[in-house]
Amino acid sequence: MIIDYHMHLRSPREEIDHTVEALERFVEVAAERGVDEIGFTEHVYYFRQTRELWTMPYYTERCVYDLDRYCDAVLEGKRRGFPVKLGLEVDYVPGREREMHDLLEPYPWDFVLGSVHEIEGHAIDAEPNEGLWKHFPVEEVWRRYFIALRAAARSGLFDVLAHPDLVKIFGMRPASEDVFLHHDETAAAIEAAGIAVEVSTAGLRKLVGELYPDPGFLEACRGRGIPVTTASDAHLPGDVGRDLDQAVALLRRAGYETVTVFESRQARQEPLG
Repeated sequence: MIIDYHMHLRSPREEIDHTVEALERFVEVAAERGVDEIGFTEHVYYFRQTRELWTMPYYTERCVYDLDRYCDAVLEGKRRGFPVKLGLEVDYVPGREREMHDLLEPYPWDFVLGSVHEIEGHAIDAEPNEGLWKHFPVEEVWRRYFIALRAAARSGLFDVLAHPDLVKIFGMRPASEDVFLHHDETAAAIEAAGIAVEVSTAGLRKLVGELYPDPGFLEACRGRGIPVTTASDAHLPGDVGRDLDQAVALLRRAGYETVTVFESRQARQEPLG
């Protein structure tokens, strides 16, 4: 089975479009590319229902859309028989776990992605010389990122960790022994949490030019029996399923034979590919 469990509902011009008509365009591309099931995972900070959770202007300025309308569009697609799942990409905010849990609880999610894009108000993926990179050396940026990712895993909020080594986005890395320790410690935390990791092709379209996660990180996850999903992180219909053959190949090299499919936040394993 081929799944693409990370995408954002947009028009062909990459404008926010939380409608079933926009959803159909993604479904059509998925069918053309042999993707069996897709999951929509809009960024949580686009919804006005989440405004009180944010302090960064990047987030607060975007809290203008309606969460119910987004959910209704995906649920209507499900009613029409489209192979779609309702998800959300949720930025982890330390100390706001209870508020986030209460906000998510009423909705019929199939799965929830957890991600770390910023730490203490500083972005990880803004620019190579901005955000957290402007304030700390590479080693400290990596250390803080993986501390936050392990906390996200332990939070109980998420079913899957999205692009789990996003911190490598600009190709800057600490010493190999430090990278190994970050991967090993984080794989242990993910195993203890009982959640999955995402293998994402989005990194191929970034400066790093690699899949997320690093092969060593994925092997650490495989060694601990951590389940996986696959994803393109599409923000346009044309990116649905993009490079998923490379994700499947990476998974097979790591020893994976199954992929995780979700329904109402319950996971099951299906044969990969």
